[in-house]
This record gives sequence, C-alpha cells and structure tokens, in this order.
Amino acid sequence: MASHRQHPGPRPRNLSGTDAEDLALYREKFRRRPPESLDELHGPAHGVVELPLHLAWSGMTSYDLSNPRQRMGLYRTVLHEGLHDDLPRYLNRDLLLELWPVLRTIAGRTVWEDAFPELASRTR
Repeated sequence: MASHRQHPGPRPRNLSGTDAEDLALYREKFRRRPPESLDELHGPAHGVVELPLHLAWSGMTSYDLSNPRQRMGLYRTVLHEGLHDDLPRYLNRDLLLELWPVLRTIAGRTVWEDAFPELASRTR
C-alpha cells in the first residue's frame, strides 16, 4: 500500500481527547481498506448484486444496479462495511467515479480522495 495512506490525518478541532482518539481510530479503519489502484475495482456494472451477510447485516442484501437508489445503496454499504478484499469484488471503477460526487459524503472520504486524486477531481 502506498505510504501516503499510512499517516494519520490532522487531529480534529473542538473534540475532547477521547472523541478525537475515537475519530482517529475510525479513520484508520478506513485507511486500510482501499485498493492500490481504482483499476482493481472490477465489480459488476449491471445486473443484480447479492451481498453476503458480513456486508449487508442490517437491511437489503440484493441490489439491482439498474435502479439508481439501489445502486447508491450498494456502494454506500460496500464502502462503509466492506473489507479490503470485498471492494474489488463488489465495486466497479467506472460506477465509483460516476457516483463519487454523492458518495463522498460517507465516512472515509478523505482516505479515498487522498489515495485517488481522480476521485477528488470529480467533486471540483
């Protein structure tokens, strides 16, 4: 993994020491997840995707990629709950780039945008 994803982010202002530590741990959890390259994301771009219970433990487990709301729900679920090995299997590079302007509001966005400038440029 590239070294620029290994350093912790700046400590947030106006948080107690415990809250800041919790936030740093939460960010570190996301920092280990992204692949080396977006080109590794070969997940489906069409059809119905069935997620395993370790990803979809609460709510929908089946997502129709032709439905915009379900497509967004799938990506939010996988980005939030997915482990490093889940991301290439369930995420598609082109769909991620297309959806990123909305998806960036999820937790871990700075990790992804720091690692992949092409995502950050989609929001400018």
